[in-house]
Amino acid sequence: MITHQQQNQPPGIPPLALTGERTLPDVPAENYWFQRHLAVYEWIGARAIGLRVIDMACGEGYGSEVMSRSADSVVGVDANPEAHEHARLRYVRQNLRFERGMVELFGEPGAFDAVVFLQTIEHLQDPAGVLRHFRSLLAPGGVAYVSTPNVLTLAGPGRTKSDNPWHVREYRAEEFDALCRSAFERVELFGLFHARKLRVHALALRLGWDRVHRALGVTSPFYDRFVPAISASDFVLRRAPLDRALDFLAICRSG
Repeated sequence: MITHQQQNQPPGIPPLALTGERTLPDVPAENYWFQRHLAVYEWIGARAIGLRVIDMACGEGYGSEVMSRSADSVVGVDANPEAHEHARLRYVRQNLRFERGMVELFGEPGAFDAVVFLQTIEHLQDPAGVLRHFRSLLAPGGVAYVSTPNVLTLAGPGRTKSDNPWHVREYRAEEFDALCRSAFERVELFGLFHARKLRVHALALRLGWDRVHRALGVTSPFYDRFVPAISASDFVLRRAPLDRALDFLAICRSG
């Protein structure tokens, strides 16, 4: 069921509806998930200075725009016609373009210095084949950035998959590492964790904050302010402990 739509879009830009398939900016109730994705895009953008980047399954296009601030060029690719049209109209930069296409097929061999593929590999029937395709797109010395949620924190203890209907498979750290190594010889794995106010919030939950806000009747007023205030700086990438990470980010190189 569609319950939210982007707010306050520029004139002439069709807003996208939040269906659960992808995250969106400009939806206050979705801000936690948007900032969780944005934090990784910003981290990659700081390492993409002067590079030719392709952002596969770019969705609404915000991440492609973030990386275009530092990259030599960025191509955002998505198969969804509404997302593609929205991105093309909303994010206009000289070094940024959007193409409609399938991630399994799009791109020329050796044409890019970086392939970015965030929070999508869990949607695929043939993830290993897609990773091999990404490897073929990289110029010598190129790098692929691939992220996915950690099934242990997304689905919960003892479960092999969350209730997300768009996900085919969700991974533990060792499973995701093995998948990436099926296409790339060198893989470095990072985890995304809560930081700053989200870390404080997690501590408050362990101390019983859930009982307190319900007892005081302030649940809605508190979270109506807290969630929109979350920013990308409330997340951090680090190497361990991966079993407790929210998401994994694999940095993949060949040779």
